[in-house]
Amino acid sequence: MYSCPIRGRLASPSPKIWGITETVEGFVGGEPVLRGYGLILLAAFLWSTLGLFYNRLLHHHDLTTTTIAFFRAAVASLTLFVGLSGRAGRWPAISRREVPFYALFGAFGVAAFFLVYIRAIDRVGMGVAAVLLYTAPAWVALIAALFLGEPLTRRKGVALLLAFGGAALVARIYHLGSVRLDLVGILFGLGSGLTYGLYTIFSKVGVRQRSSWEVLAYALGFGALFMLPWQSAESLRRAVTTPGTLLWLLGLGWLPTLGAGVAFNQGLKTVPAGGASIVANLEPALAALWGALFLHERLEPFQVLGGAMILGAVLILQREG
Repeated sequence: MYSCPIRGRLASPSPKIWGITETVEGFVGGEPVLRGYGLILLAAFLWSTLGLFYNRLLHHHDLTTTTIAFFRAAVASLTLFVGLSGRAGRWPAISRREVPFYALFGAFGVAAFFLVYIRAIDRVGMGVAAVLLYTAPAWVALIAALFLGEPLTRRKGVALLLAFGGAALVARIYHLGSVRLDLVGILFGLGSGLTYGLYTIFSKVGVRQRSSWEVLAYALGFGALFMLPWQSAESLRRAVTTPGTLLWLLGLGWLPTLGAGVAFNQGLKTVPAGGASIVANLEPALAALWGALFLHERLEPFQVLGGAMILGAVLILQREG
């Protein structure tokens, strides 16, 4: 999506991770540029399946949202640490002065993001949640203007109006009397965009001193640690003892979380970042498609228009950046 190791382009070149990048690169063959676009499409596809994993684990394996979010972060973090250690021959360590930064990153950029997004998907569905997540670049522009002193240009202003106007349509603001309007779910969806925007800002700071993969590994690790005290013992027990549940949790950590990020970043080696970001914007459309096909969800015409407005805002901000 937007300058993020989990869901978009890295803010700095990424080293290969032992055993992981080779597997992803080998999945897509062909000429370098075509292979690059194939990897970007693979990333968008994997990201778009996140709601299917969440739905399965919530409603068929009876896990809590906090347990699912915890395993998502923990599995991806441990996999990254193993890959980085295998490549470098040592565990990537951080200094004491970096601990507060990664603690904040893990708390607000990972734990809060994972928790509000899964709750948004559970309450308003895959398609609506994925579209609202794409308000993240607008949140970043707004935060940067209010707190970081970045100028709010006319183009950014138009993008903000498009993004939040589109979010209002997705929330069905035109039909406030509808019993199907889930205000809490919509707030969770907007919260996922806000916390994902915070993730992006933390990432940009972190990669000034470390590789993108080390930043991601520690952010996910601290995020998992913050979620650990909130776990239900019964939900944790079901996660590791119920047949098939652990496989779904491993798939959640490896495919839409880590695999998509690796595919996107490897694709960037031969595809311009702007083109890659545009292709990756297929994610919410694919998420809405899977929601319709497998979960019987439906977007109304005005909600589709709202989604198009949000994606238009994303494209404007990408050109601005």
